[in-house]
Amino acid sequence: MTAELAADTPNRLVLSPFRGLRFTGAADPAAVISPPYDMIDHDQAQRLAEGDAHNIVRVILPELDEPDPRQRYRRAARTLREWRDEGLMTLDGQPALYVYEQRVPDGPDGPGALQRGLIGAMLLPNSADGGPVHPHEDVVDAVVQDRRSLMYALGANPEPILLAYQGEGAASALVERTAEQEAPLVEATGADGVRHRMWAVSDTAQLAAVAEDLAGREALIADGHHRYAAYRELAALGRAGTEHGLALLVNTERHPLRVKGIHRWLPDLPAAHAVHEAQQWFTVERVDGGYRGALDALEAADRDAVALAVVAGHDAWLLTDPDPKLLAEHVPQDRPEAWRALDATVLHHALAVGVWSIPDTAQSIRYDHDARSAVTEAYRHSGIAVLLRPVPEATVHELAAAGVMLPRKSTSFSPKPATGLVLRLLDEES
Repeated sequence: MTAELAADTPNRLVLSPFRGLRFTGAADPAAVISPPYDMIDHDQAQRLAEGDAHNIVRVILPELDEPDPRQRYRRAARTLREWRDEGLMTLDGQPALYVYEQRVPDGPDGPGALQRGLIGAMLLPNSADGGPVHPHEDVVDAVVQDRRSLMYALGANPEPILLAYQGEGAASALVERTAEQEAPLVEATGADGVRHRMWAVSDTAQLAAVAEDLAGREALIADGHHRYAAYRELAALGRAGTEHGLALLVNTERHPLRVKGIHRWLPDLPAAHAVHEAQQWFTVERVDGGYRGALDALEAADRDAVALAVVAGHDAWLLTDPDPKLLAEHVPQDRPEAWRALDATVLHHALAVGVWSIPDTAQSIRYDHDARSAVTEAYRHSGIAVLLRPVPEATVHELAAAGVMLPRKSTSFSPKPATGLVLRLLDEES
């Protein structure tokens, strides 16, 4: 379907079958997959790349092999083409939707989990408000441009975004029936113990039933806002195949996602100065136990009130009760109360800008999914970490349905799909 035809398609949730590009010549499938590009720090990326010369991380993070920013995307495209020429990756013979399963073992973050969903080519909504697909976070333009340039050079969507919907029906039934009764197309267990399995479904009657089921539904973008924005920018260029983007769709009524907070670290901000300034506008309480004590303090804080934790090395403080005058001056008043009361909103608009005079940019406020890593990076860069609680999922849905974006990197939904199990070419004949 061309971009012109897509513009005439009624706004509905469409997950189309496609011919997946997969590693079929890899001796160990687990050796060639990786976490999503934005979940990998430099050291982990190096380990993945050194562990197998054909790990997909070399495609999604081409700077590992090409330090020149002007050549990175070409290098990624050349790598993908070489793997195809060598027979390591092949294109499936017929279009399919791919049932995908993840089994997460018990661990320090909590009990294990089972997640199942459908990977397909999501038709991009043609309306400005997103139609049936609801983003919930703002994005960083530079990251969107990076992902758009990578996908344009590759001629492919290398990793799916994660979509959440709710409701039983033909799509959910197909997922469960396939996973319970069929032998998987591929199976891999990563170093983290997560087991990944995938099946291809190409039966036309089953695909038609899925299409009918999804047509009236809506979905929340749980993960992949930058990739989704990049999809839309690619589509605006009019290139064939860009009216769709690769997506994993999960029925969270059956397989609930976990929501975690994403932490911040601010370089070149001395802790003594930061805490002293914060004390003028917040209730500040010293916390014992370093970052772990800070996380415990956040967990114990009033869920209906603002709470932030500042950590510098082994020192930690809990910040609560922001002065209403500070909030009135620095937090935009034209947004819903649920947005104005978010910890991340108060951090970015009131604390960073209003108290610390730190600009709200990706260079001045960095992000890390792991609290310990955020504290470590802050220490390395003579700054502080600010630890955040997860946003309640109900709040995410409420604001997304109202078309209100959360501050960028406000939530981390998991489990996230592995990268490298299946890729989508923009032109399946190429």
